[in-house]
Amino acid sequence: MTSRSFLAAGLVLALAFASPARAADKLSVMLDWFVNPDHAPLIVADRLGLFKQAGLDVTLVPPSDPSAVPRLVGAGQADIGVYYQPNLYLDHQAGVPIKRFGTLVETPLNSVIVLADGPIKSLADLKGKAIGYSVSGFEDALLGAMLENAGLKLSDVKLVNVNFALTAALLGGKVDATIGGFRNFELTQMKKEGRAGKAFFPEEHGVPAYDELIFVARPALLGDDRLPRFLDAVEKGALYLTNHPDEAWKLFIAAYPDLDDALNRQAWIDTLPRFAKRPAALDRRRYERFGQFLAARGLIKQAPAVEDIAVELK
Repeated sequence: MTSRSFLAAGLVLALAFASPARAADKLSVMLDWFVNPDHAPLIVADRLGLFKQAGLDVTLVPPSDPSAVPRLVGAGQADIGVYYQPNLYLDHQAGVPIKRFGTLVETPLNSVIVLADGPIKSLADLKGKAIGYSVSGFEDALLGAMLENAGLKLSDVKLVNVNFALTAALLGGKVDATIGGFRNFELTQMKKEGRAGKAFFPEEHGVPAYDELIFVARPALLGDDRLPRFLDAVEKGALYLTNHPDEAWKLFIAAYPDLDDALNRQAWIDTLPRFAKRPAALDRRRYERFGQFLAARGLIKQAPAVEDIAVELK
């Protein structure tokens, strides 16, 4: 046999034993809301090809009903959900089968907002005032703790359900303050309307710090190797954002050109320092502390064991 024949035979054997290229593993991620700068690490990871490098084909799905995210994820209709740490305890008590396995935004965004040039200079000034809210339950507990920290009680204020028109209700004089507005959006929105706002932050007024946005999955999926690969890509996306915010913004608006406006540009800047740089890390004490807070406020019967609601993937 000639050397050429040996080469040809070797090529045939190599082709016979070569493994086919592995197709990317599909992974669906249901967002908490429509795409916005809060989701920047996900968008950047996608645009940089970091998910693809991790062998993942990730689909981001805005929910038609944000309140349905935990139920849909628990039922397996999405692999991953972007959700809120405070709500995780309430859903656990209700028997919804989800657990936290990662963090997206590691600081609270919720806040009490008033007009900067108005009469409310401190939380104590809210006595006898009207406070607009969107969702009862957790926001009541949040506000109640903040007021108590200022020497007041919930009964000292008037709560007004303004649905999701928080900024409009405040600017229109229907309420004196709002609870539930995100500090990285509402303050800029107010400035655009010609009125500056002032925010009181829960974590500075008697409320334990918590993760605003987390990643959740059904327990049966927690051993799936797609999840740590997903978090690795998100971490790289968050670090790229930190190191190259302007370049990352260009990637973001290339994917979502309709979001290229003053509100989202400022929200991008305001949210950058709040993204988790170690999304897989679990702060057990933070989860224990917040569970105890919710139990003390009467929102849950008792604080769950951390391992019942959250995991750190290996």
